[in-house]
Amino acid sequence: MKVLAITVAVLAVLFTIADRTAVHYADKEATRLAKGKYGYANTTDGHMHVAIGGFPFLTQAIGGNFGHVTLTAEKFYVDTTDNTQGGYLNIARLRLDLRGVSVTSLAARSAEANQATGTLTLSYEDLSGVVTRLAGNGGPLRVSQAPGSDGQAARVRISGTMGGTALNSTGTLLAQGTELSLTLPGTERAGAVWRVGLPAGVGFTAARATPDGVEISLVGHQVTLGSSRFDR
Repeated sequence: MKVLAITVAVLAVLFTIADRTAVHYADKEATRLAKGKYGYANTTDGHMHVAIGGFPFLTQAIGGNFGHVTLTAEKFYVDTTDNTQGGYLNIARLRLDLRGVSVTSLAARSAEANQATGTLTLSYEDLSGVVTRLAGNGGPLRVSQAPGSDGQAARVRISGTMGGTALNSTGTLLAQGTELSLTLPGTERAGAVWRVGLPAGVGFTAARATPDGVEISLVGHQVTLGSSRFDR
């Protein structure tokens, strides 16, 4: 019995090591594929990571079904829909929580998730930079929190100097579908629109201004991952 117990313990340890080794490799491979598909790591200091949750991983992999997968990307950028010079917008952080993920095609490297929730965060520093670049006339402009929001629209305060005149107005950041629209009242350029690459079936549902930045909520159902249905 003692020998049997030791044998079982050793086998359990070996299985755990093999399982963790396999999930580590799968995380790296999923991250590599997501980088190529979605472009979330398009800056030198950007970071992206896909993590497959649950234990044991090997039994999930055999069945092709995973309970929880997270995707986290930091410090990447998106351009305006009209490719305005200097209109790129830095994204501080994107996190997606995917539930009920099933592999649909090994050859196409595609999968589907029953549900997705997440957040996208924009810092006021990055918003201030893009507003200053888009304004194009005057000193640096500052974006900060403004009270109130209306569902998918967050209110932000824009202050600084524009054409020698002091500017202190309230703009709106609208998050709808896969697009972010920023209005800039009182500036030469009325606003800008950015499209964020998201898996098909995921869209923005709400935006709110916090003391640290604008936080945007995402929700999706029957989400397609890694296939040609990706919504650009």
